[in-house]
Amino acid sequence: MPHPLSDLQMLENRRQFFGRSTTGIGTIALASLLNGNLFAKEKSGATPRVGGLADIPHFAPKAKRVIYLLQSGAPSQVDLLDHKPSLEKLHMTELPDSIRNGQRLTGMTAGQKKFPIVKSPWKFRQCGKSGTWLSDLLPHMQTVADDICVINSVHTEAINHDPAITFFQSGHQQPGRPSIGAWLSYGLGSETENLPSFVVLLSKNSFNQAQPLYDRLWGSGFLSSKYQGVKFRSQGDPVLYLSDPAGGSDANRRVMLDRLAKLNQIREQEIGDPEITARIAQYEMAYRMQTSVPELADISTESESTLKMYGDDVKEPGSHAANCLLARRLAERGVRFIQVFHRGWDHHSNVQKNLPTLAKQTDQGSAALIADLKQRGMLDETLVIWGGEFGRTVYSQGNPQAFGRDHHPRCFSIWMAGGGIKPGMTYGKTDDYCYNVVENPMHVHDFHATILQCLGINHERLTYRFQGRDYRLTDVHGNVAKDILT
Repeated sequence: MPHPLSDLQMLENRRQFFGRSTTGIGTIALASLLNGNLFAKEKSGATPRVGGLADIPHFAPKAKRVIYLLQSGAPSQVDLLDHKPSLEKLHMTELPDSIRNGQRLTGMTAGQKKFPIVKSPWKFRQCGKSGTWLSDLLPHMQTVADDICVINSVHTEAINHDPAITFFQSGHQQPGRPSIGAWLSYGLGSETENLPSFVVLLSKNSFNQAQPLYDRLWGSGFLSSKYQGVKFRSQGDPVLYLSDPAGGSDANRRVMLDRLAKLNQIREQEIGDPEITARIAQYEMAYRMQTSVPELADISTESESTLKMYGDDVKEPGSHAANCLLARRLAERGVRFIQVFHRGWDHHSNVQKNLPTLAKQTDQGSAALIADLKQRGMLDETLVIWGGEFGRTVYSQGNPQAFGRDHHPRCFSIWMAGGGIKPGMTYGKTDDYCYNVVENPMHVHDFHATILQCLGINHERLTYRFQGRDYRLTDVHGNVAKDILT
C-alpha cells in the first residue's frame, strides 16, 4: 500500500522543496503580495510603487509608464511615414534584382514573375516647425508632428505575422517568453494598488481578414502569472466576473475572500507553490478593482473639449479613439504599461480602399492622446509608441491597378513620443526604393533596449533565471538608440 505522503511528494518539485524549506519565507512573500509597499525600499525621491525589484530603476528614468499602440497586420510605411519622392520616377518600373538581393518572399508573392514598383497614391507634406514628412492619410497626426520621433529604419527577421508580432511582444519569435509588459511589471511594479500594472485594450475588428491576437501575446511566460496583462473588454464588465453575483454583497465577498485566503495559505505551506500566493494577491486585486474599474471606465466625467479632441468615435466603446482615452485614464491612475491593439492592417489587395479606412480609424485618437497627455503635463513622463510588426513592400502584390503590398521585414516605420524621446525628428533612412535600411538601423532588440532605457532600466540587467539560464527581453542582443533620447 502506498505511503500516505506519496501523493504530496509527487506534487513537489525541486523549486518548491527549496522554497518550502526556508522557514517563514512563504509568509513573508504572501505579506509582500498583499501589501506591496510593506518591504519596499524606495530610492530617495522615487515615486512610491507597488512591487518591482529593489535595484530597479538602475538610473533616473525619463518615462514612468508606456502606452503602446500596436497596429496589428503591419501598416504600409511607404504610404504613411516614409516619404519617397524618388518613387515618382520609379513608378511601374521593375524592382531591380540588386535591390531585392535574394530576399526571401512570402508564399503570396513568391510565384510572381514581375515586381512592379507602385508609388504611394497619397501626397506627403512637411509638418510643424520640424518639417516632419507625414502622409495626408494622417491629417490629425500632422498637427502633432513636432511632438513625435518618426523612425524609418526598423527591421526584423520575421516575415509572417504570428512570429513577427510575438517577436515585438517578447523579444523572441517562438511563444513562451514573457511579454514586454510582463517584464516591466516584474521589474518596475506599479504605481497603484487598485489596478493591474499591465492592461490590454483590444479595438474592434474592422476587417474579416484581421490577424488573430492570442492571450499569450500579453502573457507572463515563465514569470509569475501575476505579471501577465489584464485584458479589458469593451462591452459589459471590463473584466469578466468582476461584479458580485445577483443577491451578493460586498461584506459577503470580503468574508469569502478572507476564508479562501486562509485555505490557500494552508495549501501554500504544504507544497510551497509560489503560484498560490500569486493567486491570493490576484483575488485581492480583483476585490479592489470592483471599485476602481467602474470609475475608470466612466468617461462621462471628461470635458466636452476633451471628447471633441478624440472625435465622435470616442463615444463608441472599443473604438481606437475610446481606447486611447481609456489608456490616458489608466496612465493617470498609475498603470505602468498600457497596450492598445488595433487590427486590420494586412492589406494584400486594394490598398487604395483599405488603407484610408484604417488610417481614419486610428489617426484622430492617436493624435488626441499625444495632445491630451501634453496639455495635462503627462507626456514628458509617458512613452507613447505607434507601429506594427513589420512593413509592406514597395512593389505591387497582384494587379498594380488595384494593388496590394506584401509583408516586408527589411525596413518599416514606427513613431515614438514623450518619455525621454527627442520630439520633432526623423531617425533612420531607407534607400530610394524604400526597400533596405541605409542609415541608423533599429532592430527589434534595439527597439526594446531603447524603451527600457527610457524607463531607467539597463536592458542587460533586467533578467530572470529560468532552467539554468538568465533570460532577458533583449536576449543577448540590443543597442540603445541614444541619438533619439533627450
